[in-house]
Amino acid sequence: MKKDLGVVPAVYPMPVLMVAAYDESGRVNVMNAAWGMICDMDKIALFIGEGHKTTQNILKTKAFTVSIADRDHMDVADYFGIATGNKTPDKFERTGYHAVRSSRVNAPVIDEFPVAMECELAEVVDTETMYCIVGKIVNVAAEESVLSENGKVDPMKLNALIFDQFQNGYLVTGEQVGRAWNAGAALAKAK
Repeated sequence: MKKDLGVVPAVYPMPVLMVAAYDESGRVNVMNAAWGMICDMDKIALFIGEGHKTTQNILKTKAFTVSIADRDHMDVADYFGIATGNKTPDKFERTGYHAVRSSRVNAPVIDEFPVAMECELAEVVDTETMYCIVGKIVNVAAEESVLSENGKVDPMKLNALIFDQFQNGYLVTGEQVGRAWNAGAALAKAK
């Protein structure tokens, strides 16, 4: 029997995304955003508020990167969610992390996070109920250490963080239990 929990953002799993952009003086700003998702083969949607320093930077530079946070960098990833660039302009420098300018967009790629999507601002969706930054992914860069033999990101090597909105925790990806477009194939063939 189900128990009513009230209004809860009950989607799980949620990614732990590091959204990075330059400010008007070229300073790196990074925020932790769990409310983001792929919305096309070459687009990502970030449901982040207009008041974030990172959002304002994206609107000015028309570019950003999105990195996947991993277990090894959980403390800094969490810090990027605790500190705000509006009040702590040197929050990136405080971490001791390193960034390089993307060769494809005017945005920083954070060295420490193993996978980064380099994005151009494609659209801003601003309605009464939603504010969304949509980016066109122009490149994905990944450390060789998280790639499988076929040259694709291996989730088991990545150890990507998952945000648990139910208990306010972080988990990591686990074992593969099936194959997409295969696990339900027998039901699709059933008469």
